[in-house]
Amino acid sequence: MATSANRVDESPALTYGSYLALDEVLGAQHPRSAEHDEMLFIVIHQVYELWFKQLLHETAQLQRALEAGNTAHSLHTLRRILTVLKVVVAQIDVLETMTPRQFTSFRDRLDAASGFQSAQFRELEAALGRRDDQAWAHYPTGSDGRERILAAMARPSLYDSFLRYLAAQGYRIPETGLHRDVRAAAEPSPEIQQILHVVYSDDGGAAQVAERLVDLDEGLQEWRYRHVMMVRRTIGDKPGTGGSSGADYLRGTLFRPVFADLWAIRSRL
Repeated sequence: MATSANRVDESPALTYGSYLALDEVLGAQHPRSAEHDEMLFIVIHQVYELWFKQLLHETAQLQRALEAGNTAHSLHTLRRILTVLKVVVAQIDVLETMTPRQFTSFRDRLDAASGFQSAQFRELEAALGRRDDQAWAHYPTGSDGRERILAAMARPSLYDSFLRYLAAQGYRIPETGLHRDVRAAAEPSPEIQQILHVVYSDDGGAAQVAERLVDLDEGLQEWRYRHVMMVRRTIGDKPGTGGSSGADYLRGTLFRPVFADLWAIRSRL
């Protein structure tokens, strides 16, 4: 009788295609029209979702590094997040090669589908600190997207992890900052802003982490701005697909900082 030690492995050899599941990935594009540009539209948005997945993966890793008080690993992960975010923003250049007329040629086939429905992006916003009932209200009760967004809103945000990191570095973060209700949005705190002023004055590793978080906040704002301008040049002020208000909604998301305390102290540094 053959034993497990000498049993022949008859499973197919791992290949580039099987490791990356390319049959599934490359077979996931299903245009609903014969228009040439619809393929670009689908591929770009599928790639966005893959990058959002990676950003969620890296943000979770960043929070673990911060909670462990590890400056080097935190900075390394932040650098990766910022680099991915730059790629995400740059992809808008590709999407903008499509003219309004080219988009209109297949837009009606999208029905109620809209980027507004990206559960992963809503989950990423929640991980960064957004607390807004409207972020999950559009997803059916019990759906995976709704549950993931709600779960992210019930966990400490990236900013909460940053405050715990500062405490681990010896900075006296007030108890109200360390043990707040993480289900609520973090409010600007004069006490924490005073501590952040000391962090910057010390000009050490913690200040570098703080600056990279500002870079992340700025990068997210760049994404929002490029996104709203891309929508405006493509559909003008028409309503968006899926019942959204299009550019009007996107404009309302601009200039809303994720890390309000880190911006509030800029004029004092």
